[in-house]
Amino acid sequence: MKGIRARLTANFMIIIIITVTILEVLLIYTVRQNYYGSLEGSLTNQIKISSDLYAKYFSDTSLQENVLYNVDAFWNQSNAEVEIVDQNGNIVMDSLGVIPAGNVAVNDIQDALNGKIGKWIGKLNGQKVMAVSYPLKSNDQIVGALRFITSLSSVDQDIKNTAYIFISIGLAVIFFAGLISIFLANTIIDPLQEVTAAAQEMAAGNFQARTQKKREDEIGKLSDTLNYMADEIVKKEQLKNDFVSSVSHELRTPLTSIMGWAITLQNEQFQQKEMLADGLGIIAKESERLTLMVDELLDFSEFVSSRVKLQKEEIDLTALMEHIQKQLTPRAVREDINFNLHYSPNLPSFYSDINRLKQVFINILDNAFNFTSAGGRVDFSVVMQKENLLFTIADTGCGIALEELPMVKEKFYKGKSSRSKNGIGLSICEEIVNLMGGNLEISSVLKQGTKVLITLPKEEKVYAKSV
Repeated sequence: MKGIRARLTANFMIIIIITVTILEVLLIYTVRQNYYGSLEGSLTNQIKISSDLYAKYFSDTSLQENVLYNVDAFWNQSNAEVEIVDQNGNIVMDSLGVIPAGNVAVNDIQDALNGKIGKWIGKLNGQKVMAVSYPLKSNDQIVGALRFITSLSSVDQDIKNTAYIFISIGLAVIFFAGLISIFLANTIIDPLQEVTAAAQEMAAGNFQARTQKKREDEIGKLSDTLNYMADEIVKKEQLKNDFVSSVSHELRTPLTSIMGWAITLQNEQFQQKEMLADGLGIIAKESERLTLMVDELLDFSEFVSSRVKLQKEEIDLTALMEHIQKQLTPRAVREDINFNLHYSPNLPSFYSDINRLKQVFINILDNAFNFTSAGGRVDFSVVMQKENLLFTIADTGCGIALEELPMVKEKFYKGKSSRSKNGIGLSICEEIVNLMGGNLEISSVLKQGTKVLITLPKEEKVYAKSV
């Protein structure tokens, strides 16, 4: 039974068979008890009547005389076989005329001679019988016992017939329950087979395959998850293709410039000193640009493969903020952007990777400058919180559209703006911040500006700076 359908059906059938079997046994046992109890009650009532008759009308005569002269009075009350036993346990009368010799040591007779109602079921002369014994009293003294015996053959046959009916009904129940089990198993297996078929198509590369959700259950949820996964794969594949196309274009641009100037400078007509200096300057600038792009791609590859390790050291936050201000102020002046830093001169030092931290801040500030027009503003601030450091970079640039905002940190995503780069800068920044145990959040309003919040834990060491 390798298939789920066979296992489910088998499990259902096992439960049904066990349940029906238990119910059948209980029903047959109850029927048997009712039949035997009814017969026993009937014999008990009859034997009590006969015993009371003896006590009222025949107790002034000895047991032996009553047997000789009044014996008919005892078996006229019942169709059962009647035996009379004396005080010593000897049968002195049997309605069938068969009197065994000697003492009859049967439990029901002994109980009757002891003043109780005796009951016994067993074999007598090769036949299964039920016997009920009752004491015979004369002047409140036990003088013997009266015993009624009846065959259980007809009763057992009735019980068997009833049992056959119950068993037939039980088999019918099992049969129909088995059909229902197969139907129920199919309601689970058929949707699973559809989901499996769609998953196999996806595994073969057809990410357009989709599963149809039929019910709001676990299989329906699995179907939704599989469809969502396929949508995400298609989206990521498209982003990757766009990224490859974008990177190819950006790599081609500096290479074309370098190659063009290299060919130009090989020509003797263009080897004047001024032309040579301009050409070499452009080649050097484009080579640097190319190197930065390759470094960014290598960084991205290392983060994706989880091969990056932070080189932690004590960082002087005040010195770091001053360094960033000195590095970017000339650009701000050149592009006519108001660049402001806000920080306390008594910022504490903390423990992290200073080069990766600079990479994050420079990358985000570079984006802020790229998307902010002349006359705009870029602010960079740091605030001490109880357990964290909160860095905020805000600009008054063009902003990000609401539908693009959730995707700007995704790998390979390149925004619609012509100023957008290759689509991996922000994803690298987020990877670095996550590696530091922090959090990077972006909020933006179109045509009003963008704000980036970077929260970093103070981590293992905090050094209070002396004033």
